[in-house]
Amino acid sequence: MEYGKREMELLQKLNFIRPCGTEEEKRAAQILLEEAQAIGVEARIESFEVDHWTIHKESLVSDGREWEVKGYGLSGSTPEEGITAPFAYVQEATEVDLLDAKGKIVMMNGRIYGEDYAKLVKAGAVGFITFQGNIVDKKEETDLNYMNLFDWNLKAGKIPGVHMRTSDALELVNSKPETVTLTLIQHEGKTSCQNVVADLPGTDPRDQSIVYGAHYDSVPFSHGMYDNGAGSVIIMELLRHFKANPPKRNMRFCWFGGEERGLLGSHAYVKAHEEEMKDISLMINVDVAGPVLGRDVAMCTSEDCLRVATDYMAKEVGFPLKVTQDIYSSDSIPFADKGVPGINFCRFGAQGAANIHNRHDVLEPLDGENLDKTTRFILAFSERMANAVVFPVPHSIPKNIVEKVDKYLKKDDKEKK
Repeated sequence: MEYGKREMELLQKLNFIRPCGTEEEKRAAQILLEEAQAIGVEARIESFEVDHWTIHKESLVSDGREWEVKGYGLSGSTPEEGITAPFAYVQEATEVDLLDAKGKIVMMNGRIYGEDYAKLVKAGAVGFITFQGNIVDKKEETDLNYMNLFDWNLKAGKIPGVHMRTSDALELVNSKPETVTLTLIQHEGKTSCQNVVADLPGTDPRDQSIVYGAHYDSVPFSHGMYDNGAGSVIIMELLRHFKANPPKRNMRFCWFGGEERGLLGSHAYVKAHEEEMKDISLMINVDVAGPVLGRDVAMCTSEDCLRVATDYMAKEVGFPLKVTQDIYSSDSIPFADKGVPGINFCRFGAQGAANIHNRHDVLEPLDGENLDKTTRFILAFSERMANAVVFPVPHSIPKNIVEKVDKYLKKDDKEKK
């Protein structure tokens, strides 16, 4: 279990909260940089700019009661005194739900997904409220997430929004307020984020390379051991192995920042290295791994032959692995968008056995043995790819995957290829 032992040691070093654009994320990047350099390879920090916000005031008041809320970053600001407007619960934000939304502060079920935000703006809502969690959640055991709008949301315009607990949302709707007052004051600007990049030259590259990726940032409140400290330490061990056992093809290892904010690091990387995309034969991404109770899966953003070959290999070597041809919400997406085939390796926790995006994503549900098993299979897979006489994966993305990527990236007709 040599890989697993080192992986757990590096995970301990990364065992702190490290959101995008924070000093803690920079600290994590430095840890990974120094680890890669200690292996004896050229490694560097590649910085990029991201949207940033600081919320100075966030509140929601109805009938004299102030509710606990978090403001949506990048959703703009209200006047200092807030916005007072009629309240409406619009459920799923269907066309019927929004018939009378103009001039109102509206609450919709859950979080803002897909086109929901644009529907609210188009309907004339002046503010919005979303909610999270379960009505039986204990406040002392859970956290109210920080939320933000994304680039595709902002194409529709800006209206201020706040986020609250489901239990509070139930109370608010049951109280039937005629009006609510929403106040959100924030400063919006830019800050820097960073990727860590390490290169390993091949012995016979033939202008072909394999890129490995794993994001190292976490969401607020989360130590991000499962998501995705685990993937970060796995690709570090792959780097260590191939430094000692040089591959034929060039390899590049990327630890991406800002994934939890919408794949910001991998988008920035692809934009900065667009001319290199034609020479990348395969992108191998690792996102979530290590739970004692769980299952290993692989998702191929490629022609279906890679799915068949990976499934065949897993059976051949006796590694239990479910392989599908599909997209995965992680850093392989920007590469697929540029025509680079990819495969995502994950070990998903069994139901209730691992947590993401909350305070319970900690080290204890993971162990070195399961990290080691996943690492060894990815390593065996990588050996075959990196040292193949002829690279076996077609450099193309099938139509069904292109369509899913376009939908995931919320592309309009002009942006689609």
